[in-house]
Amino acid sequence: MWEEIRANRRRSMTLIALSVIMLLAIGYAGGDLYQWKRDKTAAAMRAWGTADPFEAYIPRSGFIGLTCTALLALVVVPLAWHWGSGLLLQSADAHEIEQVESPILFDIVAEMTLAAGLPKPPKVYIIDCDAPNSFSVGTPEDSAIAVTTGLLMRLNRDELQGVIGHEIAHIRNEDARFMTLATALLGMISLCSLAFLGTGGWGSGQRRPAGGSVGPGDILRIVTLPFLILSPITAQMLYLACSRRRQYLADACSASYTRYPEGLASALEKIAQDRDGMGEASDELAPMFIVNPLAVDGGEGLFSTHPPTADRIRILRSMSGGAGLADYENAYAQRHVEPLLSVASLTQAAHVAVRAPSAEAEKPEMDRARDAVDIIHRLQGALFIPCACGLKIKVPYGYSAPTITCPICARVIPIPIAANAAPAAQPAAVPGGPATFHYSPGHWQSFRCACGATIQLSPDLHAKRVYCPKCNAVTEIVSS
Repeated sequence: MWEEIRANRRRSMTLIALSVIMLLAIGYAGGDLYQWKRDKTAAAMRAWGTADPFEAYIPRSGFIGLTCTALLALVVVPLAWHWGSGLLLQSADAHEIEQVESPILFDIVAEMTLAAGLPKPPKVYIIDCDAPNSFSVGTPEDSAIAVTTGLLMRLNRDELQGVIGHEIAHIRNEDARFMTLATALLGMISLCSLAFLGTGGWGSGQRRPAGGSVGPGDILRIVTLPFLILSPITAQMLYLACSRRRQYLADACSASYTRYPEGLASALEKIAQDRDGMGEASDELAPMFIVNPLAVDGGEGLFSTHPPTADRIRILRSMSGGAGLADYENAYAQRHVEPLLSVASLTQAAHVAVRAPSAEAEKPEMDRARDAVDIIHRLQGALFIPCACGLKIKVPYGYSAPTITCPICARVIPIPIAANAAPAAQPAAVPGGPATFHYSPGHWQSFRCACGATIQLSPDLHAKRVYCPKCNAVTEIVSS
């Protein structure tokens, strides 16, 4: 697999280099094209007996355009390299969660981290979205996995393990950062091409003076036009071909990590059947997901970012002899002419036997849905108040009444608030000492600070004090 990762890295660097060269070529061609337009304007004005007052100040080469695109690349490429992951997570409205909020998910991430040999587990983020999906960003040293609430609701443990294995494989194979950088470069190529086409004078109505001949500028216009039109398409096709290959490779790695190909196959089937809830995903973010939420007919077509989902499922379910890379290659070869893995990778690949389905008792889907929604409510500042009748009452953020009535047993329950809480204007020191809250370990608890902010306490809290995230007031935790 090391040979495959090295080959993947070489392909990535080659594609990035070609994209940068194409971007600079567009800048140079666009600069010359703009100069040609200005020359034509000046020539027409001279033929009409007037002069262009700005002619002497117009640059005479395409190096101005080349410089502009180079400066743009110098700004955007480092931005995408260092902060692209955070920007993608922010654009998806993903929120980081802790292990106590989803222990099963974190256990699976830890298992797949060990199976893939990553130096550290990725951070885990959650997206409030009913459609099941996921994506990963970052490098093996600093990465993150984002999953939707719909994924946690609909998938059982084996299926969730297959999806996390796929995302871990993207991180291990160094796909995540490449796709972030390639997306930024493709966006720049398209924008620069459209900008230069818009300033190039196509269809401007300018005509050559009578008796004028076709000069080098006219030939340049004829050559530049198809180049500016086709260069974004060419770059997009190169990126898509590379992206589809990476999806197959991540599926193969996931089957090897989990030793259960059916888990990922079943997960892909569920994800492909329910993509309606992610219609607002951006064009930049959609290719990062395990199944493109904006794709039509499961990813069919030359310009699809992912291979057809049905084909991915059939390959995984054809791995009857084992769950290793060689088994995936054999199943892949039944449907494709070109091999996916190199001979060196297959030679070094060990045989991996298919394991039996997980014997752990699965939570009912309704319970999984409740747990996923609770995570979002906690992130939104809701209060969780247990009633004596067994109901867990969720009080939304902003509820200002001092009590709430249980809808089941009609008990009137006071809203938890820290005793002697400090006013928001005096968070540091108040008469009577810091506020206190009586905490019972073993389940989620929450209370309101005097400033109105919600403070969540996890089931395994060991801290002796907590700080309000809004006013920074200190609350002492008294275990009961």
